Amino acid sequence: MSEPDAAEEYADFAAEIADQIESFLVAVREIARAEDTGSTLSLLLLEVSQLALAGGRLGAISDVVPDERFEPDAGPDPDVEELRERLARLLAPVDDYVEILDPMDPGRGAGGFLISDDLASIASDLLHGLAHYHEGRTLEALWWWQFSYLSSWGATCGGILRALHSLIAHTRLDQHADPVSEAEDELLADVVADAPPGCESGEFPVRFASGRQAGRDERRAGAGQQRAGPRRVRV
Repeated sequence: MSEPDAAEEYADFAAEIADQIESFLVAVREIARAEDTGSTLSLLLLEVSQLALAGGRLGAISDVVPDERFEPDAGPDPDVEELRERLARLLAPVDDYVEILDPMDPGRGAGGFLISDDLASIASDLLHGLAHYHEGRTLEALWWWQFSYLSSWGATCGGILRALHSLIAHTRLDQHADPVSEAEDELLADVVADAPPGCESGEFPVRFASGRQAGRDERRAGAGQQRAGPRRVRV
């Protein structure tokens, strides 16, 4: 199939991918400029998730192979340093995370990464493809986005998603100090300590625990089974 025919075949798909990529870039820039940091993690989780969908579509199609053997010049490398610095300041308390280097090769171990660096790196890869796309080189753009997704930003996107998910999960599910609950626990401990002989089996606390206490313990146990990892601080 000649390149014009292939470009026409992929035209609609390329337009959809380009639209998803441009939406991601615009959103991340706006998030980085925002002064209100209360929703930073949630918005980043949403945008990275949507980008992962675009990447999944690129990974699911057959290999895109342009007719030209060598990639045409796409111009200077995108400047993403300002974006990187803004995100680093915004995410400073929770920017670093740990990720397994290759799930299929555990022997490679894990490495430390920065969410801000990784988001800027993804943006650079995406902008490189957009340069081709805006010059009318549809197949070159798709080839680059697909190749860089499989070799670079796809894995990076997955690592960021896991880091953001962990941060938000701990923020929502970790139990914080509750003076009322602590007072109830202390009172229950005193009652157990003063229990008459024959109540050492463990049934005494269960029998005398309030419904509220029992329900809270069940929720704590459930949250502990579903969410694991170091406690994080919300940005």
